[in-house]
Parts: sequence; structure tokens; C-alpha cells
Amino acid sequence: DVQLVESGGGSVQAGGSLRLSCTLSGYRVSDYCVGWFRQPPGKEREGVGAIGGDASQFYADSVKGRFTISQDSAKRTLYLQMDNLKPEDTAMYYCAAEGKKWGVELTTDVLLEPLEFTYWGQGTQVTVS
Repeated sequence: DVQLVESGGGSVQAGGSLRLSCTLSGYRVSDYCVGWFRQPPGKEREGVGAIGGDASQFYADSVKGRFTISQDSAKRTLYLQMDNLKPEDTAMYYCAAEGKKWGVELTTDVLLEPLEFTYWGQGTQVTVS
């Protein structure tokens, strides 16, 4: 079974930075596509950034240039560096993993779609004021 545990959320003033971490465990989880998603209060969950099976990175337009997604060399920890935070970034942030075959069952056009991901962490709250 695949397990994900997020950490690093908190409260920050606008213009500040936070770094979220997500520890992944499970069989062959290093082969999975991974991503960060968020759910603002009263809104649907949305994609923030993701890494495809070929290590390509994709970001939502709303965070491009401000957020950076990365992994450690073992691909067991996923990070989300968030800079120049805005109040509209306030949300519960989740990391997710998916084992579908990259380029066939999971492609670039759906990599930021929450419904494409099977495994989820419990979430970590980010509040920007």
C-alpha cells in the first residue's frame, strides 16, 4: 500500500514563503507520478504542480513563477517551495501519487486533475494573511 504524509504547513504573511514536504512509502512508489493539490475553503480541490513519469514538471497558471516542486534523489520525499505567497493561496494542501503508466494512462493534459490520482496524504493547512 502507498502512504503519503505531508508536513510544513502554517500561517504566513503575504509575500512570505513556506516549504511543504511529503514523505512517500510503499512498493515501487519511486516510479509513481506525484503532485501537489490544494482545496481552498468552500471550493473544489485543484492541481498546483506535478511531476510526470519523465521528470517533467507542470504547474497551475496561478502559481507559475512562485511555486517550485521537487523530489529528493530517492524520490521518497516530495517538496513544494512556495514563495511570494498571496492570501488566495490559503488552502489545505495535499500531496498525491499515481501509479498509472506515464504517457499512456496518465498524460500531461490530465496531470493536474485530482481525479487522476489514487493515493493521497491527509493534508496540511496553509494560511496566508
